[in-house]
Amino acid sequence: MLGAGLIKIRGDQCWWDLTCMDFHYETQPVPNPAAYFLHRSPWWVHRFETLSNHFLELVVPFFLFLGRRMCILHGALQILFQVVLIISGNLSFLNWLTIVPSVACFDDATLGFLFPSGPGGLKDQVLKMQKEKARGAQPTLRYGRVVRQVVNLALGALVAWLSVPVVLNLLSSKQVMNSSFNPLRIVNTYGAFGSITRERTEIILQGTASPNASAPDAVWEDYEFKCKPGDLRRRPCLVSPYHHRLDWLMWFAAFQTYEQHEWVIHLAGKLLANDADALSLLALNPFAGRAPPRWLRGEHYRYKFSLPGGPHAAAGRWWIRKRLGPYFPPISLRDLKDYFRSREWPYPEPE
Repeated sequence: MLGAGLIKIRGDQCWWDLTCMDFHYETQPVPNPAAYFLHRSPWWVHRFETLSNHFLELVVPFFLFLGRRMCILHGALQILFQVVLIISGNLSFLNWLTIVPSVACFDDATLGFLFPSGPGGLKDQVLKMQKEKARGAQPTLRYGRVVRQVVNLALGALVAWLSVPVVLNLLSSKQVMNSSFNPLRIVNTYGAFGSITRERTEIILQGTASPNASAPDAVWEDYEFKCKPGDLRRRPCLVSPYHHRLDWLMWFAAFQTYEQHEWVIHLAGKLLANDADALSLLALNPFAGRAPPRWLRGEHYRYKFSLPGGPHAAAGRWWIRKRLGPYFPPISLRDLKDYFRSREWPYPEPE
């Protein structure tokens, strides 16, 4: 959490201006239905959200060192924080995993109500063990116990050693986000949303069966992804903790050009061949049961949430979009032959 908080205040002025949440719900990788409504919250709610984020990520982590009660409070606040994030967006399994270490903040006394307390029950057995320990009774030292202690100490020392560059990274003004400092990737650094995009852009892949891609009567049909915005009338999905990785990567690709994300052209080639594996990652293939498209292109659009209760929403549209221009020009499978060969990619054969 501390790393996530530090990368924010070092990464984008909007975290200082308290305006990041004005944009986050709409521009996050894969919005969910709740994000559609949360985006329209009053400005003061967004300011409170940003301040709360700073408090939870930059201040609350130090509660761990302030005694039992503050440690329990830390666990409760962090779990509540992650639940709010789960409700407000499709951030895959990230927030679910973050809840797990927070459970360690609750001791036996805090979680005791979860276990039976009758004679012979788990709580009764623990109380007996605690009484024996208080009387000075020591468990028999066995070979397995010694081995376990040695392994625990060795693992602790290894993690401490590998954590040194991670801590130095946290203290650095040039903090690196989401990186590993050792080949085993046992200890890593993490940080999310160090910068917030102000506009949402999407790549819409379209195919046509027309022999001439430039013909004015060419009919271009949209491919639909499983979760990312496309069809204006489709409700934002709710998939957390599941992760549609391709949809997520398309969000990143829309920030830059296809030359910087050559895999987009690789995907286009697969779609031109009606590749079954590639199509299984999509929600809609407009050429299902037909010959594959002769041409495929990428169109670049700006997407915005429609206004709840507004005319677009009344017409069933969750999104409003405006064309920005081509993302990549019309290409055919034949055009890609040399492109695939130069990158040593298997050339897709039409199915």
